[in-house]
Amino acid sequence: MNSRHTTDERRGRRRFLAGVAALGTASLAGCTGLLEDDDGEDLGIIGYGRAGRGEQGGTPVSEMPDLSGELTVYSGRNKFLVGDLMRAIDNHYDDLALDVRYNSSTDHVNQILNEGDGTPADVFYSVNAGSLGVLADEDRTRSLPAEVREMVRPEFSTDTWVGTSGRARSVPYNTEVYDEADLPDDIMAYPDFEGDLGWAPVYGSCQAFVTAMRILEGEEATREWLEGVVDAGIRSYPDEFAVCEAVADGEIDAGLTNHYYIQRVLDGDPDAPIATAFTSGDAGAVFNVAGATVIDTTDEPDLAENFVRHLLSSEAQDYFARTTFEYPLIPEVEPVGELPTIDELDVPDLDLTRLSDLQPTVDLMREAGIDL
Repeated sequence: MNSRHTTDERRGRRRFLAGVAALGTASLAGCTGLLEDDDGEDLGIIGYGRAGRGEQGGTPVSEMPDLSGELTVYSGRNKFLVGDLMRAIDNHYDDLALDVRYNSSTDHVNQILNEGDGTPADVFYSVNAGSLGVLADEDRTRSLPAEVREMVRPEFSTDTWVGTSGRARSVPYNTEVYDEADLPDDIMAYPDFEGDLGWAPVYGSCQAFVTAMRILEGEEATREWLEGVVDAGIRSYPDEFAVCEAVADGEIDAGLTNHYYIQRVLDGDPDAPIATAFTSGDAGAVFNVAGATVIDTTDEPDLAENFVRHLLSSEAQDYFARTTFEYPLIPEVEPVGELPTIDELDVPDLDLTRLSDLQPTVDLMREAGIDL
């Protein structure tokens, strides 16, 4: 490769990164959107764990196929989380017309199935693997090229979809009350936890966690666990960010949440007395992924596949780490914060697509006296 070509690629990558920054990859706190100053200007991407973060590895956008044409993406990921990235990709290519439609992943799945062959969707971008599995089971997805699927670990892809970022179940705890060694590493021990515990049972991620327990431990053991934490006085919150805020405020001692809510609390206050613990090889250690698939009826299969490839670019993966505080899924990009690598997590052997079977879980939770 000659030096001029290398220089052009670096300039292209810098332009893309600048485009993301200009669109406001600002710090996130809970579900309140992008932080702005008094003049409405984005505050930038400074924050906990990000200072001094060097350029990450992987395949840059400059080395990926250009995107040209009209593409419709049904996004089950919230606009405030990924909207800046979508706009950056759209603005990077003069000949790309990207139409991103935001809704819940479940609603998008139902819409694609109801629209049948007439769906305008070319790509479905899901918040979880379960929704991707539903579409695949209905034969509404195309096979992805091996070179796309192989950009991530085998457990984070199938023939028809690929994970784009990940989230680990975790136990946020107040560091003024507990050391990490004090926390049980077995999720089934938490009904006997001596401290005040919190969770968000109405939240989809929490219900997916209980679904994983139902699959791994069985319905009766899960019922006993649910009744146990209820009897022990577990406190309910509207979402998992609120759980982590309560931990940091000393309102409760520990909680059950996805890992990135802890990082968002620390992003707002690096000195907050909150840290992350993990359980081992059980439902409390499930690692779920957001991911993307190409719809079977697309008129632009190559463009759709190359768009999915862009979600695995080094810039996009670094965006997920910096902005949504998720785990990047390509090994060359590191997560933000003092987190173990994916290899260091003790994740249970579980087919993530089974986590879409929520109704039996909801029924079980209600039977255990949980208000949903």
